[in-house]
Amino acid sequence: MAIPLVIALVVVFSFMESTVATTYNVRTMGAKTDGRTDSTKTFMAAWSGACGSSKPSTIYVPNGRYLVGGLRFSGPCKNKAITIRIDGTLVAPSNYGAEYWLRFNVVEGVTILGGILDAQGAGLWACKASRKNCPSGATSLAIFNSKNVVVNGLSSLNSQMFHIVVNGCHNVKVVGVNVVAPWNSPNTDGIHVQLSTGVSILNSKISTGDDCVSIGPGTTNLWIENVACGPGHGISIGSLGKDLKEEGVQNVTVKRVTFKDTDNGLRIKAWARPSSGFVNGVLFQNAVMTNVENPIVIDQNYCPGSKNCPRQVSGVKISNVKYQDVHGTSATKVAVKFDCSKKNPCRGITIQDVNLSFKNQLPASAYCVNAAGRASGVVKPTSCL
Repeated sequence: MAIPLVIALVVVFSFMESTVATTYNVRTMGAKTDGRTDSTKTFMAAWSGACGSSKPSTIYVPNGRYLVGGLRFSGPCKNKAITIRIDGTLVAPSNYGAEYWLRFNVVEGVTILGGILDAQGAGLWACKASRKNCPSGATSLAIFNSKNVVVNGLSSLNSQMFHIVVNGCHNVKVVGVNVVAPWNSPNTDGIHVQLSTGVSILNSKISTGDDCVSIGPGTTNLWIENVACGPGHGISIGSLGKDLKEEGVQNVTVKRVTFKDTDNGLRIKAWARPSSGFVNGVLFQNAVMTNVENPIVIDQNYCPGSKNCPRQVSGVKISNVKYQDVHGTSATKVAVKFDCSKKNPCRGITIQDVNLSFKNQLPASAYCVNAAGRASGVVKPTSCL
């Protein structure tokens, strides 16, 4: 009986050994915590080890400030359980030439826990404000062509361009993130999603200079819940219709969201030009507006700055969009605006229990062009559908 017992123990210990995560501590591997010494090579060495391991792996970033340049975390990896635990702060260099700062590509089962990304974007914003010939700047965190990724508890500060981008992905969860940039920082979208399915954005706070969340072509089955937006440009589907051949946006849920001092609230925007794009099956539910310009808006004549506007007719088809339990204060007299395409009018628009006032006391108004649907419950301003 002793021999089988020994064999059983060996099997158990072998199994335990194969499932114990290998940890790569960037500080013990040589990364400097002074925020001035370039630690890019050390971080990439940690990724090489974690991605090349057949066991679950952890990359640990202890407290401190770590200067890192363009980090390219590429897969596929030999395991599907890599955790990047960040207790410190990653600091971007002052060179704004890169398109992406942290980029994950073709990875599966990666979890990013905690941490601060300090992109130090103020210098680039100043350059752009001076109308000099400036680089476009880098997106802080980009996740491409990946699946089963979790970003939990991350803070993104002063991104040069977009803070977080999810592109070409499946099943990505962004939870408890904190995005911070000044209201006048250009093109600093909080979270941008496109060509992706099964993305969730939950329990997050976004204060930035552009869209808090922007939803691009090819986004399906997107769930946004318990997100606070402001300052910023609201939660926007679009802009759409930039290209003639474009994938549609469908099955989007936005619920339990708040907006404060934003340029828009719940927005769908499309260029006035031919396009195969579409929006279908959107629910905006339980939204609170505080001093928000354009709390509810569909704009199919989108043209920021009114420069080089196509001045055609939008080909984007918008249908089955529901606004339910939206209330608060509008900073603009027109609180509900549906400016839809003459060629492809908005169809199946539903407004239920929407109560918006102008500057907290005056009646607001609604504006509708080429929009059809129905209203029910308490609806203020009076529906123009």
